Amino acid sequence: MNEKTDNEPIDDGIDELARTVVAELLAAGKTLATAESCTGGWISKTITDVAGSSGCFAYGIVSYSNGAKESLLGVSPAVLREHGAVSEEAVRAMAEGALRLSGADLAVAVSGIAGPDGGSAHKPVGTVWFGWASRQAGNIDVGAEMRRLAGDREAVRRQSVVLALQGVQQRIRTDG
Repeated sequence: MNEKTDNEPIDDGIDELARTVVAELLAAGKTLATAESCTGGWISKTITDVAGSSGCFAYGIVSYSNGAKESLLGVSPAVLREHGAVSEEAVRAMAEGALRLSGADLAVAVSGIAGPDGGSAHKPVGTVWFGWASRQAGNIDVGAEMRRLAGDREAVRRQSVVLALQGVQQRIRTDG
């Protein structure tokens, strides 16, 4: 598990980042799917705001409730019961579910506590889990990372979109 703490909001540049991600997906001949909870479709929106994104964007699934995570993405009820929706296990399953459902080459999943309520001592407001799944030599490679983000609900969600897109970009560049 990788855990990082951010004490300052990220200077995002979301629109430019989305344009770059779309360009890199198209150049690599890759398609992307999203499975979003706390971002509520914002990642998908940033991608589809870019002209030409239909050539690389496969699916966008907003799975805000646990029921949606289960029925749409195949997240096990046991995972949600034992670890919660904001967990490594949940986002890994969400990313893998989005990849399998969509047939895309790459998927990103996000689940977190944007606030102002819902946090706990173990998972405070600003806790966000990111999951990425990609097809590699006939197999599915899945990774996850947790971040603790600063700011209000808007800031946490905005930073989550940026970090998700940066993770997609990193995987495009390393996976080829």
